[in-house]
Amino acid sequence: MDYQIRMIKNTEYDLLNDFLYEAIFIPEGIQPPPKSIINTPELKVYVQGFGSSADDICFVAEVNRKVVGAVWVRVMNDYGHVESGVPSFAISLYKEYRNCGIGTGLMKQMLAELKIRGYKKASLAVQKANYAVRMYKNVGFEIIDENDEEFIMMCFIQ
Repeated sequence: MDYQIRMIKNTEYDLLNDFLYEAIFIPEGIQPPPKSIINTPELKVYVQGFGSSADDICFVAEVNRKVVGAVWVRVMNDYGHVESGVPSFAISLYKEYRNCGIGTGLMKQMLAELKIRGYKKASLAVQKANYAVRMYKNVGFEIIDENDEEFIMMCFIQ
């Protein structure tokens, strides 16, 4: 699939609400939660006031001039938080654009940007059953902790 990756525009920050909802892993056979779930405090932290900090970085993927995915990081106290100053990842694509290599492209672009900006590590949390675990490992993330449902993963940026 032909796609382009670019930095998000300030006028597109509202798209992160859609991609935050798309990032929620819903196992097979489970009813999706209502869209309003993104307004809970533990999820709002990913998007509220995005762009107000130098640590807020986002790339989007476009197919035929339509934004179909996003990867963003910010330093926040989220599910994947490991230590202060370490940015946490969020990534998602609309369903019909998954498993086409776009997510890997977005992750690699963000890791390259973090390296340029001098970050030494980044983290994320992912449900153990999420197929994306394999992709995260492939781009350099390692499992550093876990609980019953999730892996906490870290990438040491070289």
